[in-house]
Amino acid sequence: MQTPPKALTIAGSDSGGGAGIQADLKSFSALGVYGASAITGITAQNTTGVQAVEAVSEKMVRAQIASVLDDIEIGAVKIGMLGTPGIVRAVAEALGDYGGPVVLDPVMVAKSGDPLLADEAVAALIEYLLPRADVLTPNLPEAARLLQTGVAETAQDAETQGQALRAMGATTVLMKGGHGSGDICVDLLIAADGVERIEAPRIHTGNTHGTGCSMSSAIAAGLASGLDLRAATARAHGWLQGAIRAADGLHVGQGHGPVHHFHEVWS
Repeated sequence: MQTPPKALTIAGSDSGGGAGIQADLKSFSALGVYGASAITGITAQNTTGVQAVEAVSEKMVRAQIASVLDDIEIGAVKIGMLGTPGIVRAVAEALGDYGGPVVLDPVMVAKSGDPLLADEAVAALIEYLLPRADVLTPNLPEAARLLQTGVAETAQDAETQGQALRAMGATTVLMKGGHGSGDICVDLLIAADGVERIEAPRIHTGNTHGTGCSMSSAIAAGLASGLDLRAATARAHGWLQGAIRAADGLHVGQGHGPVHHFHEVWS
């Protein structure tokens, strides 16, 4: 049996299993990657909302990351929910000697609308982690909050904001268009060598919990597997479209249900 590539997710835990660490590990597994994890926070969460959030200590966050990196050859790192300025700094410090690709998903709000990143942590994210990001994967509201501006209403607006985020330190920016309008969902991969437009028909379903986490994790899985960023993003996009199309068949919870991470595996 071929040894699988390995990736590390640094994120919060979703007790309902649809987003966060749980979605990341499912995404890694679905795409043939062994997943390790460092948990930054614990949420009491289900498909209807977030009932409670408790941060893990900065010392424990550092210890988890060090423990994994000291022992396991990690091909890519995905960063998700961080919560506080102290945890942002702890993650940046713990990744100080790591030389592999980093995918930063600036998780700020749960699908239910519940906040997951303190206002004061946004500046820390920009200062300490944006420059470490090989790819930043904001949705449109997240990009607007990072830039302290209005939400992009057109693809041109999204491209302008993506270029502004690159100027703030991210090597490449994937502007995710799921929060946009229209029958076609447009993602923009904005890199130094140009802009790639990735389009797909908008899938009408209420079961999209964990889409952002899963997309960024799927990109990290591709990078850990040796794909270049464009190939990793294209594969992740196609896989996630399948996961969203199959989501209604899961029947999980009474609110925003999760996408079907194992749509290519389960019969």
